Amino acid sequence: MKLLSIAVPCYNSAAYMDRCIRALLHGGEEVEILIVDDGSQKDNTGEIADRYEREYPTICRAIHQVNGGHGAAVMTGLKNASGVFFKVVDSDDWVDPESYDKILDTLRDFTAKNTQLDLLISNFVYEKEGAAHKRVMNYRKVLPTERLIGWDEIGHFLPGQYILMHSVIYRTALLKSCGLELPAHTFYVDNIFVYQPLPHVKTLYYLDVNFYRYYIGREDQSVNEQVMIGRIDQQLRVTRLMVESYDPYKIPQKKLRRYMILYLEIMMTICSILAIKSELPENLEKKKEIWRYLKQQNPRLYFRIRFGFLGQSMNLPGKGGRKISIAGYKIAQKFYGFN
Repeated sequence: MKLLSIAVPCYNSAAYMDRCIRALLHGGEEVEILIVDDGSQKDNTGEIADRYEREYPTICRAIHQVNGGHGAAVMTGLKNASGVFFKVVDSDDWVDPESYDKILDTLRDFTAKNTQLDLLISNFVYEKEGAAHKRVMNYRKVLPTERLIGWDEIGHFLPGQYILMHSVIYRTALLKSCGLELPAHTFYVDNIFVYQPLPHVKTLYYLDVNFYRYYIGREDQSVNEQVMIGRIDQQLRVTRLMVESYDPYKIPQKKLRRYMILYLEIMMTICSILAIKSELPENLEKKKEIWRYLKQQNPRLYFRIRFGFLGQSMNLPGKGGRKISIAGYKIAQKFYGFN
């Protein structure tokens, strides 16, 4: 059995997947790299995946499937994972070798001691194209460092400090048993990947290393603002699925409950600001609809989010109110540093 399974979803990734996979090979024989070719047709992604499997048959595995989107590729990786722990690394991202060593040392130590670790969290770096300063997302003021903890020991997350897919390594068996489902042909499902398993996590560990390097810079990237506006329906779908997955008020751990509400608050804010910035009447109607949906689905959660600071700032009336919402969002974006 491998220590760590790493799924690498690839879709027409030939131009950059080499950097990702070569960085992951640093982990050696304790790691399996599951290269999921998600129906690539515009380049030789599949051939590159096959080449890595031939050259590193005990580490790399090429898996080819009909195109199903990022979520389907992640689920295929999980289905084929044999490692004790599971990580997703997107094909345009990479990892830091020194931090990688510390990650593996930590996972190895927990496994050797037969101590159950459900979730390991580490930092990630925004590798923004052209940026002189690379911003690091860390959790030093929220999570005790290098200590196995439960949810009762976490601190208070800031609005821009939520845990992303880049931050997490889950225990594989937990992901397979918690009912995780990621919809096909849908972007932004990484939010579901992080959010849905959280109530099943009993033990977590924070390693303060800058492990994951999150590349931002391609015009066609899913997190490009204009691309996100064009895919607002998918953002709305993911948000609905997250709202439907749990009633946070039924989660017994108070601090986890608070964090999950914050996560949904952020998702509602993103949906709202994308609709506002699009300036399209149909998207402004979709914004109203997602708030109506939240109210219908969970009135208590609706009032908590709608009349919080972010909720109020996203629902100011009229064109002038929308301008204020955008200005407030830009200030928060700069202050908290989220993308």
